[in-house]
Amino acid sequence: MNERKKFLVIAGAFLAIYLIPFDHPRIEASILEAFHLVQYYAREHVLFCLVPAFFIAGAIANFLSQGTVIQYFGAGAKKWLSYGIASVSGVVLAVCSCTVLPLFAGIYRRGAGIGPAVAFLYAGPAINLLAVILTARVLGWELGVARAVGAVIFAIVIGLIMAMLFREEGSEAPAAGSSEEDEDAVRTPLQNVSYFLVMILILVFAAWSRPEQAEGIWITLYEIKWPLTIVLLGILGVMLLRWFQRDELTSWVETTWDFSKQILPLLFGGVLIAGFLMGRPGMEGGLIPEELIAALVGGNSLQANLTASVIGAFMYFATLTEVPILQGLIGSGMGQGPALALLLAGPALSLPNLLVIRSVLGTRKTAVFMLLVMTMAALSGLLFGSLVQ
Repeated sequence: MNERKKFLVIAGAFLAIYLIPFDHPRIEASILEAFHLVQYYAREHVLFCLVPAFFIAGAIANFLSQGTVIQYFGAGAKKWLSYGIASVSGVVLAVCSCTVLPLFAGIYRRGAGIGPAVAFLYAGPAINLLAVILTARVLGWELGVARAVGAVIFAIVIGLIMAMLFREEGSEAPAAGSSEEDEDAVRTPLQNVSYFLVMILILVFAAWSRPEQAEGIWITLYEIKWPLTIVLLGILGVMLLRWFQRDELTSWVETTWDFSKQILPLLFGGVLIAGFLMGRPGMEGGLIPEELIAALVGGNSLQANLTASVIGAFMYFATLTEVPILQGLIGSGMGQGPALALLLAGPALSLPNLLVIRSVLGTRKTAVFMLLVMTMAALSGLLFGSLVQ
């Protein structure tokens, strides 16, 4: 950071401290709400979502053959294969927009093309199977189907557009780690698939939330998630002891820590800002009242759909919380079109994850990705709203 930027940062901080009326009840409530949201995020997502995701990202950077990543996600890979796998990844992962970040950073820095990597980034949180089912059950089958179909199409189209716009720019250099030859000599392909699958299952079950309005298998999985997680941890421990060298495990931990240092500060800073502006999901403490949001997204105008997509792009949604939030907003007058726009933009984007994406892709690519998501969400909402009216 040069001296001019340092001065602007210091001057901006001073003016904010000097001018903000901290004794105003709304400001006081917003500040408290910001820290409540950070605490909620730390309790609900860091230990059981982000920590497993960081270790998976570290494993990708160290143990996944660069040739394998390039084979399935590289610029020369068959598009139907790379975009097909990336666009349905959320069905398996069931992660939120923040948890997918270390996984995205891992495959991108290992050599994945910008298109498939961005398709994976969008699809990871957008095509959460349980969230789609809850959407259909609570908000209607039309919204559920539109969300599922729209998310798959979005992932592919956005990835293809990003690949076209930035085809002259390659991915970043691969992260340091075991070479492909070393990996092939130590572990078989079946072993490589096995330990990654076990880690993904640990992430899925450890982060499994109680589905308040779901029945059957979803409740059963929630009730047995910890026994399953413990068994999987035991299996992973045996794999690590038998298949990995000590120096490999040390390198894995170091890479995991590098991802954590890069991502966590940006995430918590973004969550603070999101909490200050909009509060926790379902709470009334944010600077921007929910009544104002509902008033802006009534009907099915282009303005309402665009507003819903912008709100969704910056507001933080924990996994599955978008459904009850939208249920309340629809009850307050939100249109069906803006509801879909928020569903397509919200789970895949948030202010915290945009800050992290910028640190991986840079400002220009992040801005294009954000604008593509918001524009396509708004147009999809407008079309859907006109069809269901």
